[in-house]
Amino acid sequence: MLRTLSIRDFVIVDAIELEFSAGFSVFTGETGAGKSILIDALALALGGRGDASVVREGASKADISAEFAVNSQTAAWLDTNEFQSEEGAVLLRRVIDNAGRSKAFINGIAATAGQLREIGEMLVDIHGQHAHQSLLKPDAQRMLLDSQAGLLPQARDVAIAYKDWRGVAKQRETFEKDAKNVLLERERLEWQVGELEKLAAKPGEWDEVSTEHSRLSHAASLIEGAQEALNAISESDYPILSQLSSLNQKLGKLADIDAALKPVLELLEPACIQLQEAVSMLNDYLSRVELDPNRLREVDARLETLHSTARKFHVAPEDLPNEFTSLSVQLKQLADASDLDALRAQEEKVKAAYRQAAQKLSTARTKATKTLGDAVTAAMQDLSMAGGRFVVGLNPCEPAAYGLEQVEFLVAGHAGTAPRPLAKVASGGELARISLAISVITSSATLTPTLIFDEVDSGIGGGVAEVVGRLLKRLGQDRQVLCVTHLPQVASQANQHFEVSKANQDGKTLSRINALDAKDRIEEIARMLGGIEITATTRKHARELLAL
Repeated sequence: MLRTLSIRDFVIVDAIELEFSAGFSVFTGETGAGKSILIDALALALGGRGDASVVREGASKADISAEFAVNSQTAAWLDTNEFQSEEGAVLLRRVIDNAGRSKAFINGIAATAGQLREIGEMLVDIHGQHAHQSLLKPDAQRMLLDSQAGLLPQARDVAIAYKDWRGVAKQRETFEKDAKNVLLERERLEWQVGELEKLAAKPGEWDEVSTEHSRLSHAASLIEGAQEALNAISESDYPILSQLSSLNQKLGKLADIDAALKPVLELLEPACIQLQEAVSMLNDYLSRVELDPNRLREVDARLETLHSTARKFHVAPEDLPNEFTSLSVQLKQLADASDLDALRAQEEKVKAAYRQAAQKLSTARTKATKTLGDAVTAAMQDLSMAGGRFVVGLNPCEPAAYGLEQVEFLVAGHAGTAPRPLAKVASGGELARISLAISVITSSATLTPTLIFDEVDSGIGGGVAEVVGRLLKRLGQDRQVLCVTHLPQVASQANQHFEVSKANQDGKTLSRINALDAKDRIEEIARMLGGIEITATTRKHARELLAL
């Protein structure tokens, strides 16, 4: 669950530190006070999108940190991704500067926004205030059904199979339309691959041949220079090595007289040893280096062949082996694609694989529609929609990336009426209630420890609002539930209550958040009930709500 949330210089928040407990917590306050800003800040710490506009005016950066208790799933993820968990907690941090640059951290270790999102999905599930609007979209309805039934992995497999099928089908269609050009391209590639196969250039060969060519073409000057060095060191009338040895002997005798010369002697002795090693190496080098005109001609011819071929193929000589590999792969692909019968057979094979995966998904969806329909129907009875029914329809469609059917939510608002598409029959209030019922049901089916509802109760009130509060409180018995609400009936059910307000400081508007005690809660619930002027009656009503 979420333990603490720290926000610095985010939108109209200068500095806020919040501690959370288990159960059901609410955020209330006047419109525009910044209730949803908290959710936005937390979403940013969970890897959401952010830019320079989130930085409070006059500040250099926005800094959000959220600490969560670790469960077995997140602990395994942290271990796999080498983010060490400390004392059963994980700290997510996001920093965005006023130039729009973003940094992310997990337990103090630099991370990516993608990694924040990945672990964030295991920790928090956010239901936005416009969730009921997305319910009208077919794609959202399908995603919700698949998510609730745990079918997202199967749906991904179907999408991959569809992509494979359409890829082969497109290849076959292209070949049928443009067979002549494909054959010409194949002939061109066959000639190029043949040329490079004949050349048989090996990786690293260009560097080896160039080095050998340089050595052979300068063999005479190399031999002459090495012999001259050998003569100077050891074979001339007055070789350096002999002179240095003689000098060492003289200084050795003098050092016996005056110890101050010993450091000089210690420097000269290694020089003698190194000169002797140089003589040995020069002799070895001269024994191996020889003038070889025939080999020079061979190497020169190979160098010219490699260079001219590289020019012909518009690549660097050292890239010829890679070019051969690349063109060979292209030729194989084109050869496979040029075999129309084989291509058609492959298309039928991947199409059958798609059909099999899609039909398996259809069977699972059919089973899931009844489960979700029954659960939402039961919830509707508690939300003042007695006799109403919720049905999940599966309408067959042409094969697509999402399967063989489109999902459609149908609702009957009253007993005795036939279910019709949600977008056509549900009023704003009914849509909000159905959306909330679905949110609660889908949340119950997940293992996410923290659930956030951002004004999902908009469009409802009265007794229904009280039922909604009870639903969220009941959900909070197993999970941590955070809810931004404007309904006193919902707020009164919370175990923990935060008030969000705006204040003017030094000519700037800032958002403030306070955890309310029992007395303050009465005042806030009374404000929500009665508006600007709080009377004894509204306070009494507030106490009654809290007593419930």
